[in-house]
Amino acid sequence: MLYYVVAIVLIAFVFDFINGFHDSANSIATIVGTRVLSPGAAVIWAAFFNFTAAFTAGELVAKAIQTGIIRTDIVTPNVILAGLLGAIAWNLITWFYGIPSSSSHALIGGYAGAGVAKAGWSAITWGTKWVQTLSFIVISPLVGGLAGFILMVAVYWGFRNMGPARVDRFFRGAQLASSALLSHAHGANDAQKTMGIIVGLLVSVKPLTATETGIFHHLYVTGDGIPLWVKMGAYSAISLGTFFGGWRIVHTMGSRITRLRPMSGFAAETGGALAISIATHYGIPVSTTHTIAGAIMGAGATYRFSAVRWGIARRIVWAWVITIPASAAVAALSYWALAAAGLR
Repeated sequence: MLYYVVAIVLIAFVFDFINGFHDSANSIATIVGTRVLSPGAAVIWAAFFNFTAAFTAGELVAKAIQTGIIRTDIVTPNVILAGLLGAIAWNLITWFYGIPSSSSHALIGGYAGAGVAKAGWSAITWGTKWVQTLSFIVISPLVGGLAGFILMVAVYWGFRNMGPARVDRFFRGAQLASSALLSHAHGANDAQKTMGIIVGLLVSVKPLTATETGIFHHLYVTGDGIPLWVKMGAYSAISLGTFFGGWRIVHTMGSRITRLRPMSGFAAETGGALAISIATHYGIPVSTTHTIAGAIMGAGATYRFSAVRWGIARRIVWAWVITIPASAAVAALSYWALAAAGLR
């Protein structure tokens, strides 16, 4: 059991790495798309501010994932592992095709699918967190879009008397700050989801031998808090993933949805960061992908409605719709395979 638990914890950190890798586009696509930073400099910048969230973010999102998705009494190592496999598989599929889907919803869908495979539909804890999670699939891109649009209008008004070259220079500098804010918000919300999964695993298992009780006692927790090593491991993994970057999705987010300039990049990043930070403050697990994509569309729409490539946007939205059921299906199959193999 000990080695199985350790292996699942490592796989959880692998998911967190892939989350950062997959979602690096959220943090850097606008600043790369506007050519404020080179891709290499942008991923270093984003990874650093991903990690800074470890020192400021709370634990409400982690607790929402740990206790608000499926019943805690049915959680086993197999359920956790199957949920992670479902999320990882969907992330890799959407990365391959360059589709900016939600790693957060892939994890939630995978966790729910594994729970249903074990205990049926009664495994789902229908309640506040599910209402928030499902409703924010729609709300977060709308809020991000509205914020991006309003900020762009405010910027147009505030800088209306300044020459285009001066405006461009100003916002090339301002985009460094807005990109840092977005990366920080991304780390704060997304790393907590992996933390919640790991703590759910550690709460579900008990030491079986004196050795496990002694040397490895730190692997077992009561659920009252998140161990420091879990927090640091999660933020380190997502930051490293961001550092290595998912370039296929960067292209979609940074240039295919709409043409970005430093001014619109600033508005999109700031609007997205504010929306994500508010959700994190209230412990709501939202998709940073949904939010920043909405913010990019909102900022782009201020030029003219047709400036947004709505065909690409529709493809992205369809990916959002099917993420939870698709990852849930893969997780359910993974759970049955693990059970058939005699693992527990």
